[in-house]
Amino acid sequence: METLLEFWVFLKKRKKYWLFPLFLSLIFLGLIITLSKGSAVAPFIYTIF
Repeated sequence: METLLEFWVFLKKRKKYWLFPLFLSLIFLGLIITLSKGSAVAPFIYTIF
């Protein structure tokens, strides 16, 4: 939790609010890969990269 708090303070202090949606999308993508055991999402990930 401390890391999230430090990240929020960084965003507020540096006025880099555009990083917040990027951070949320990375967390969401990580959760999808983790919860689906990777096999169902693998073809989509390969097409992105």
